[in-house]
Amino acid sequence: ESPTGRLLRDAKLYEIGAGTSEIRRMLIGRELFQETA
Repeated sequence: ESPTGRLLRDAKLYEIGAGTSEIRRMLIGRELFQETA
Protein backbone atom coordinates (compact mmCIF):
# COMPACT_ATOMS: atom_id res chain seq x y z
CA GLU A 1 0.00 0.00 0.00
CA SER A 2 1.42 3.37 -0.99
CA PRO A 3 1.43 6.37 1.39
CA THR A 4 -0.47 8.37 -1.23
CA GLY A 5 -3.27 5.82 -1.37
CA ARG A 6 -3.47 5.80 2.40
CA LEU A 7 -3.68 9.60 2.48
CA LEU A 8 -6.49 9.64 -0.07
CA ARG A 9 -8.42 6.97 1.82
CA ASP A 10 -7.96 8.78 5.14
CA ALA A 11 -9.09 12.05 3.57
CA LYS A 12 -12.30 10.35 2.41
CA LEU A 13 -12.88 8.93 5.89
CA TYR A 14 -12.35 12.36 7.46
CA GLU A 15 -14.81 13.85 4.97
CA ILE A 16 -17.44 11.27 5.87
CA GLY A 17 -16.78 11.78 9.59
CA ALA A 18 -17.06 15.55 9.28
CA GLY A 19 -20.27 15.20 7.28
CA THR A 20 -21.95 12.97 9.84
CA SER A 21 -21.00 15.20 12.77
CA GLU A 22 -22.37 18.21 10.89
CA ILE A 23 -25.65 16.38 10.18
CA ARG A 24 -25.84 15.32 13.83
CA ARG A 25 -25.33 18.95 14.90
CA MET A 26 -28.15 20.06 12.58
CA LEU A 27 -30.51 17.39 13.92
CA ILE A 28 -29.71 18.27 17.54
CA GLY A 29 -30.22 21.96 16.79
CA ARG A 30 -33.58 21.23 15.16
CA GLU A 31 -34.71 19.16 18.16
CA LEU A 32 -33.72 21.92 20.58
CA PHE A 33 -35.51 24.50 18.43
CA GLN A 34 -38.72 22.43 18.39
CA GLU A 35 -38.63 22.09 22.18
CA THR A 36 -38.43 25.85 22.70
CA ALA A 37 -40.93 26.71 19.94
